[in-house]
Amino acid sequence: MARLLAIDGLNIVRRVYEASPEPDSAEKAEIALRHALSSFRKLINGHAPSHVLAAFDFGGPTWRHALYAGYRAGRAPMPEPLRAGLPGFYEKLAGFGLTVVRIAEVEADDVIGTGVMRWLAEGRGEAVVASTDKDLHGLIAHGALLWDHFKGEWHDAAWVERKFGVPPELLPDLLALIGDATDSIPGVSKVGQKTGAKLLCAYGGLDAVMAGAGILKGPLGERLRKERDMLYLSRQLVQLKTDVRLGVTWNMLAWDAG
Repeated sequence: MARLLAIDGLNIVRRVYEASPEPDSAEKAEIALRHALSSFRKLINGHAPSHVLAAFDFGGPTWRHALYAGYRAGRAPMPEPLRAGLPGFYEKLAGFGLTVVRIAEVEADDVIGTGVMRWLAEGRGEAVVASTDKDLHGLIAHGALLWDHFKGEWHDAAWVERKFGVPPELLPDLLALIGDATDSIPGVSKVGQKTGAKLLCAYGGLDAVMAGAGILKGPLGERLRKERDMLYLSRQLVQLKTDVRLGVTWNMLAWDAG
């Protein structure tokens, strides 16, 4: 059976780089990128894909920044030595036989979301996403599986329910409610994971929660009503864009194991 392996490139690279306590330097970046290249090889050898989508952020503002000026406002920029080393890394991946996909104004998550959803909708086979990103776990609801390269473990629907308290199809709604400090997505103030999961499991989804918010008593109901607009903006920010023009064909992403 055909298998798509979608690799969240910077998720691998940044985690490998940040695992070293050494100060930022060209040497640290070179070592990290060498290890990251080995990680790519290990992923491909371990999952034996027929197709590989190696997705990276293009850099610069995205459609989410246009929607919300505060998006990722608190995130530290990529260390300059690592940024400077990425073009050479892309060349090595190309030499390895991979097509690197980077699209202006969208994130790697959107590239992966588009590719995986298209692959599954066309009934081409299995889809494996190599990432630890919370947002990408929503793809499990559509038949994908996530692989945590660093822990060597599979994430499926049961894993999502244990971790977040909701099934994968409700994960975007949960992330909208609780926000994401990493990306400066506000959510609803003072709503944590347990409260958010309890609301969603009771009502069945964000729209149903908000439909019932008018009768919710106490500070929680008040905050939901007061912060309704920001909540729905947060949901737009956490949702994957799945209609990106990728500019590649399946033939271009085919992996020749030989």
